[in-house]
Amino acid sequence: MKQRTASDSPALFEIIDTGPDFSMELEARKRGQWPVAGTDEAGRGPLAGPVVAAAVILDPDNIPAGLDDSKKLSKARREVLFGQILQSSIVSIASSGPVLIDQMNILRASLDAMRRAVLGLEIAPALILADGRDVPPNLSCEGKAVIKGDSRSLSIAAASIVAKVTRDRMMEKAGAIHTAYGFEAHAGYGTPTHLRAIEAHGPCPLHRMSFRPIRRV
Repeated sequence: MKQRTASDSPALFEIIDTGPDFSMELEARKRGQWPVAGTDEAGRGPLAGPVVAAAVILDPDNIPAGLDDSKKLSKARREVLFGQILQSSIVSIASSGPVLIDQMNILRASLDAMRRAVLGLEIAPALILADGRDVPPNLSCEGKAVIKGDSRSLSIAAASIVAKVTRDRMMEKAGAIHTAYGFEAHAGYGTPTHLRAIEAHGPCPLHRMSFRPIRRV
């Protein structure tokens, strides 16, 4: 059997994740589009609770060190960065609750929360970098969808951290109110413990009734 030779251009076939940077934002500034906001959401997958979106305009001269996709960071690190982002950046947060999610579907409810987060910024951005494949509708400026944006853009990474920490705190408070479900431990995701609680107690007002398996309860 003929032996394969090694590629002389490995960089063409191997994408190395070097973490998010500020290149998309700086390119936009060169084009005259400034400021740039990143937006992302947290909580599309859970069976309960809101989907939370954040929009962030970073200060190019005061970007917190270590920003990354929130899922790659420990809870303790997210909390530290959350405080640093709020102190150094322009931030807006919005959410869509379970009723709106059931009415609109999770994708539309997520995009609507992102849209409202952007509109809530103190300074109107000239460009929006949105994590994922879709741009929130009815923005007042140009929007660009960035696949895996929280691993590519520092602005989107900052928004992912703000959205994640905010939602986790909301679900911790929800756990203290709806004590039968353990929201403080799983944030509404479909863990075995959560599924057993739904089966035993039925859904509560925080559950998304359009989501399986709740709609079968």
